Amino acid sequence: MSPRLIMKLEVAQVRPEAGDVLLVALRHPRRPLLPAATAGAHVDVHLPDGRVRQYSLLGDPADRRTYRIAVKREAGGRGGSRWLHDNLAAGATLMVSAPRNHFELSAAAGRCLLLAGGIGITPLLAMAHALAAAGRDFRLHVFARGRAGAPLLGEAEAFGPDRVVAHFDDPPGTRLALEALLREPEPGTEIYCCGPAGFMDAVREAASGWPDEAVRFEAFQPLHADGFVPEPFDIVLRSTGATLRVPAGRAAIDLLREAGIDVPSSCEIGVCGACVCGYLAGSPIHRDVVLSPRARRDRFIPCVSRAVGALRLDL
Repeated sequence: MSPRLIMKLEVAQVRPEAGDVLLVALRHPRRPLLPAATAGAHVDVHLPDGRVRQYSLLGDPADRRTYRIAVKREAGGRGGSRWLHDNLAAGATLMVSAPRNHFELSAAAGRCLLLAGGIGITPLLAMAHALAAAGRDFRLHVFARGRAGAPLLGEAEAFGPDRVVAHFDDPPGTRLALEALLREPEPGTEIYCCGPAGFMDAVREAASGWPDEAVRFEAFQPLHADGFVPEPFDIVLRSTGATLRVPAGRAAIDLLREAGIDVPSSCEIGVCGACVCGYLAGSPIHRDVVLSPRARRDRFIPCVSRAVGALRLDL
């Protein structure tokens, strides 16, 4: 595993958006085109104090002149969004990674149902651009408390009323029960969902009758405190056959580093996927919010995930 390219990008524009959101456009100061990104990708933004935050790219993936991200001010967060809101201005510079994508569109889906809660609209806008350009069938449902607080709603509605439906808590007639929308699985349709944890939990419950592989989520917050109690387990390295014991109070990534394995990392709370590795055998306990059900068959996030017994890693 090799670390991603980190670029010094220039802030081309900042613009306030509804919902206490800051829209930021980034460009390379010397090169006309940025590294390519696919719909659903995110970048790591490295703050001056060493903190790293992940933000989805929301623009048209075909436009490589700028990266566009939306930063919601989180009063109860870890401080990264507040710093960006308080300090960013046109002409400033930010250290930004090349894009990574753990939320990719499937080429096999006949129809895509995009469910956006609040600021979760960002990766889904990029998906809408890609789907529209490919002439594919999709419907984007935008959920917010009210029109005045819905970020990027104008950009979403530009795709047209036949493709975008907005649902608000306040105006009568616009609320939609997720249970009604997702009651019956639609063969050939895939769901892509991003938003606050409570919203995504509601979607999971409403879509419980859908096949696991047909429902995809993007999250930048770790799992809720759910009473999980970590137990010791072993990791076995394919390259050397060495067995490393992971105590209950430590992460697998720590033991890998101590064994001299160079594991890239960023968030170390299971939301970015930087440290993903393969596993060949064993019973993992996935504690990340990155991997899809399909990816969990052979991928592992060692900063937060654990295992029962021994897990053989492809390292």
